[in-house]
Amino acid sequence: MEKRKIKFSLLYRDMWQSSGKYLPRVDQLVKVAPHIVEMGCFARVETNGGGFEQINLLFGENPNIAVRKWTQPFNDAGIQTHMLDRSLNGLRMSPVPADVRKMMYKVKKSQGTDITRPFCGLNDARNILDSIKYAKEAGMIAQAALSLTYSEVHTVDYYVNLADTLIKGGADEICLKDMAGIGRPAWLGQIVSGIKKLHPQTPLQYHSHSGPGFAMASILEVCRAGVEYVDVAMEPLSWGTGHVDLLAVQAMLKDAGFDVPEINMDAYMKVRSLTQSFIDDFLGYYINPKNRFMNSLLIGPGLPGGMMGSLMADLESNLASINKWKNKHNQPELSQDDLLVKLFNEVEHIWPMVGYPPLVTPYSQYVKNLALMNVMQLEKGKERWSMIADNIWDMLMGKGGKLPGELAPELKKLAKENGKEEFTANPQSLYPDALDTFRKEMDENGWEYGQDDEELFELAMHPEQYRAYKSGEAKKAFEADLAKKREEGAGLLEGTKKAEAPAAAAPANFNPSSMIINVDGEQFKVSVAYGDSQPAEVSAPVQAAPTPVAMPAPVASGVTKEIIAPLEGKFYLTKESSETPIKVGDVIKEGDLIGYVEAMKTFNAIRSDIAGTIVEITGTNGSEVEEDDILVKIQ
Repeated sequence: MEKRKIKFSLLYRDMWQSSGKYLPRVDQLVKVAPHIVEMGCFARVETNGGGFEQINLLFGENPNIAVRKWTQPFNDAGIQTHMLDRSLNGLRMSPVPADVRKMMYKVKKSQGTDITRPFCGLNDARNILDSIKYAKEAGMIAQAALSLTYSEVHTVDYYVNLADTLIKGGADEICLKDMAGIGRPAWLGQIVSGIKKLHPQTPLQYHSHSGPGFAMASILEVCRAGVEYVDVAMEPLSWGTGHVDLLAVQAMLKDAGFDVPEINMDAYMKVRSLTQSFIDDFLGYYINPKNRFMNSLLIGPGLPGGMMGSLMADLESNLASINKWKNKHNQPELSQDDLLVKLFNEVEHIWPMVGYPPLVTPYSQYVKNLALMNVMQLEKGKERWSMIADNIWDMLMGKGGKLPGELAPELKKLAKENGKEEFTANPQSLYPDALDTFRKEMDENGWEYGQDDEELFELAMHPEQYRAYKSGEAKKAFEADLAKKREEGAGLLEGTKKAEAPAAAAPANFNPSSMIINVDGEQFKVSVAYGDSQPAEVSAPVQAAPTPVAMPAPVASGVTKEIIAPLEGKFYLTKESSETPIKVGDVIKEGDLIGYVEAMKTFNAIRSDIAGTIVEITGTNGSEVEEDDILVKIQ
């Protein structure tokens, strides 16, 4: 009996992003590519997509040049290249206009990308079907992805039916995207068998993360059930929150009787050595050692392992806030482990209540942030759901797609009280075409559209990051941060060497996780959170801090109401209709937005609970506030 072939795909991009914040520069990618080819065992290589291009922009590198130079060696060798895309969200965390989405596939095909892997964080087929159509019109192979998670609503039939819908809608291939690595092996095998029974000729590819510990058994099960392609990583960035190691998978499948390619170990060692040299050069400064470990605690909450680095940073900062409150109220402090367990328990508790969104970008971040906010509020004697950010409300109300499950009655009641209405139409209808606006901006700035309009596309897909790249602010901020890390000595990842710091002074308002960048005289606040292939998130323009104003005294008969900070963070002033800062003398209605408090990389809206006139503003844009600080006084 002829052995069935299993082919390998190298996740060279994703194995970096699942470990840390940045990826190799284009000169480094070009150096390692020929040796990846020489290894002789890869049918495919993941070359771009997801947060890749935003990361290029953040350290001042043109992503279009990077993609073209990185894909070329694989194109020449006959190795297929593939990218990850987020369907409605394109290559970013927020929805993208349809004309920009269509353009994305044309540009990526022209740059040498063969296959696109569109997924929807909610498994809403409408979002994925649009991407399939646009990709095929551009001449790409459309590999539609199932965002795998494990719950009472995410059954074998649920995923088999979703795959059936996508294949009938034009998908050339299916990817089983096990982004948290929590798919149980036997369950995964049943899904693959179900799909193959309906569509035996449709190629299937399995993508997993090794963190919780199921991945090797899962790979064996899905291969036995009919999968043709398996995503792998390699040393020194395999395992941990990343992906399974090529050598282990190849040996396991060979022993199981599959026909697997042989590996040129001389070339393997060259790629391994070059990868380590990139870590030692500068990338190790941005790899958290915690991401190098596997963690079965992730099975319960189902959170992607790639989130652990940012999650632990969130815990550390919020633990200080909770313990400050507890000390003030004579209560015993929590340890970080106490808070971690409480967070995981809260994720498990609220996930069914918020409709079981698959825990993949951006919804994994939303659920984690909501759970952590609930824990903080509950620990301080307040109520669950007392702080829900606007982007989380958008998820709950269907503006990104239909939730797999039902909202809990208490959340439906809360939505009604807050004037939130369910959205049931196609989410794309909320985001009108926008390319003409970006063409106008390119023309006004005298910027070239680029080969195949790729520079126009980059501005349209990543407006704020692209502007920061063009102005030089992104490169300046990155070099300042790297200089600071080198000045401090050893990198975050053990073995990273101390190198000579470039001559670059850190801007006064620079913070590695939250920086203010000036672009053409306008300031933008950029918050960066990585894990599970997350890109940067950029806020609305940040206005200059208002000039102190003499506060009018309230009239004798007036009653002054204080709006206080519900949590610790940074305060930003805004006015809902125009996103310009509120000012003394503004008349506002009950429920009007007066500003945001940013915490856990999420902007939490602060609304007035009375109508009146603003008589005092105590904070300025970006000012640090403690919980219960007075933000605004209204008469």
